[in-house]
Amino acid sequence: MKEGPDISQIGALIGDPARANMLTALMGGEALTASELAGAAGVTLPTTSAHLAKLEAGGLIAQRKQGRHRYFALADDEAGRLLESIMGYAANRGHLRTRPGPKDPALRKARVCYNHLAGDYGVRLLDRLVADGDVTLDGDEAAVTPAGEMRMAALGIDMPALKAQRRPVCRTCLDWSERRSHLAGSLGEALLARFIATGWAKREKNSRAVRFTGEGEREFMALFP
Repeated sequence: MKEGPDISQIGALIGDPARANMLTALMGGEALTASELAGAAGVTLPTTSAHLAKLEAGGLIAQRKQGRHRYFALADDEAGRLLESIMGYAANRGHLRTRPGPKDPALRKARVCYNHLAGDYGVRLLDRLVADGDVTLDGDEAAVTPAGEMRMAALGIDMPALKAQRRPVCRTCLDWSERRSHLAGSLGEALLARFIATGWAKREKNSRAVRFTGEGEREFMALFP
């Protein structure tokens, strides 16, 4: 009798092309309807419903109800980390589904990875925080230093509130396009939310791409050169 975790079940769930497309669409961090996911997967609504039931039973997605409507999102940060890791593994080995198109440069520059900033800007952000002594790295583990907490407070980040959460404040996430780590955890999420709230950046509609304004890009580069 075989013992230990059964990776075949998760592999089968993610390995189906339609379900993989749905999960990729949910990596944008937004909750989507079954109809929206059907469009992302290129399958009918009844087929989508069957796929969603399997993904929910497998613990990869969670359902949210608002009135008469149902929305679907990734189950948690762990599911997002798993998918980003698989994307990185696939990209490193040349397993790309399409040739690069007009959206590809924008996604590589800055995009949402579940709830935090990824791409070149995400990696740049972590690199500068480490270089400035605001974040320390120990393998895959990351921690905010006292100086880093002061810097985050100056940016309008409520560090005590982040530390009170059960989630990790600071951790690394392997970036599939840059092949290096970017900043994740509740701090990564808070920084992306801050960039958007200040008008430095905005989400591109129907895409994971994050577009920085001219002023936002200058401010970002000044803070994280």
